Parts: sequence; C-alpha cells; structure tokens
Amino acid sequence: MDRISIKNILARGIIGIHDWEREKPQDILINIDLYTDVRKSNTPDDISECIDYSKVTKMVLNHAENAKRFTLEALAEDIAQICLEDARVLKTTVRVDKPGAVRFSQSVGVEIERTQI
Repeated sequence: MDRISIKNILARGIIGIHDWEREKPQDILINIDLYTDVRKSNTPDDISECIDYSKVTKMVLNHAENAKRFTLEALAEDIAQICLEDARVLKTTVRVDKPGAVRFSQSVGVEIERTQI
C-alpha cells in the first residue's frame, strides 16, 4: 500500500470540555496519512486519477475550525470519515494534537486508524 502524508495542518477551533476552552479558538495540530494504491491509476501523473490532497486538506481544515467538538477523539473520527469519503483512500491514520493542553507537556493528542468498510 502507498501512503500520502499531510503533516502539521494548523487549525484554530473550539475544542475542549471546560467553559473557558469553548470561549475562543485554540490551536489544533492535525497529521494525516492516506493509504492508497497508486498502481491502480493508468496515468499516475493525472490529477483526476489521484487523491487530491489539497482538497482533503481544505475540507479537514474547514471542519476542524467549525466543528466545535468537545474531544480530540471525536474530531479525529470526523476527520477520518472525511478522508474515507474518497473511495481511493483505502485506509487513513489521523493524529489530532492540542498543543499546551496539559501543564508540563508540549501537546496532548490522539491517533486513530480507520479503513474503508
């Protein structure tokens, strides 16, 4: 299987369970791996035959900035489902981090892996 990596998408959105976390957007760092088979394309240099990772990034960024989820787990699940909307994505790994969420840590995050059904 082949992998497309989209690293360090920086979104600003509402995420968290405390009232103060829901008042103003916070940094959300997103990393995505999209697993596919590039050999299935007859012309691998033709964008219409490939996963449009720019489009995926825009959809993920828009969702993360507007979803107002309480948990990183829920946001990661949302993002995985966005990635799997493209039938060429056979599997995805999504990592969502919240920098500075816990004192004495650089970041807190969750990573999930989902596949096409």
